[in-house]
Amino acid sequence: MEQIIELIDTRVRPAVAADGGDIVFKHFEPKTGVVFLAMQGACAGCPSSSMTLKSGIENMLKHYVPEVVSVEAVE
Repeated sequence: MEQIIELIDTRVRPAVAADGGDIVFKHFEPKTGVVFLAMQGACAGCPSSSMTLKSGIENMLKHYVPEVVSVEAVE
């Protein structure tokens, strides 16, 4: 879980912040391999945020953390 948080803080948050948003780690469920993230600011209502979440963030986390199966957005 620490590696997931570090990747989000160092690789994802700066890029999301550049677009006026933020992303916050909420929870990792080890049994299912699902990471729960909250989109905030401009990213919360952005139509492309779900694509960013699935294509970019999910793929990166799966690459570095094999236990990750998927990424889901939460409020």
